[in-house]
Amino acid sequence: MYNKRTLLIDHVREHATIYIFMMILFLTGVIFGAIIVNSMNFVQKQDLFFYLERFFGDISKEDQVSSNEILKSSFLYHVKYLFILFILGLSVIGLPVAWILLFLKGLVVGFSVGFMVNQLGANGLFLASLSIAPQNLLVIPIYIIAGSLSMIFSMILLRKLFSWRISQPVLQPFGKYAAVFASLMVFSLAAAALEAYVANGAMEMFIKSLYHE
Repeated sequence: MYNKRTLLIDHVREHATIYIFMMILFLTGVIFGAIIVNSMNFVQKQDLFFYLERFFGDISKEDQVSSNEILKSSFLYHVKYLFILFILGLSVIGLPVAWILLFLKGLVVGFSVGFMVNQLGANGLFLASLSIAPQNLLVIPIYIIAGSLSMIFSMILLRKLFSWRISQPVLQPFGKYAAVFASLMVFSLAAAALEAYVANGAMEMFIKSLYHE
């Protein structure tokens, strides 16, 4: 156990620059998402809020999709997202696409929270805390780790491709790479469960309380 912890600490220290780069990339996406909200004109905001309000109205009047269905669809989404990052790490040339995916994830979070706060004020902030924050507390670190590992593995492959020296086979690092991604997919199930059984229920209760005041 101690050796594994030491290996993990050494790994993070060795690749700290990559992890920091990925975090900055994600945060940049969040900031851009908030900027997009502020740059929208009144008509655009009203058009988008019309659909959001209709969605809220449907929630307040009808029974929504079951939690089990949300769990299934959310987990499949996370698995597909992680699998794409996994493949991009193997392709080497797909590394910029991994950067774009992580940036877009941040942009979606920033835009979603920013738009709710912009249109609903304190209620929007509270709604975002209930509906967006719970699962993203797990999902965001998972995606940042996945994107970082994708970049690290791509750099390992590049070094092996352009090295004139006889190097060790790539099978061992690939095995570790695949095992960590499999673990991240398992952790994403916990994030999907939070979304299905915590965030979804809390969002429904809050929206119904708003519409029945």
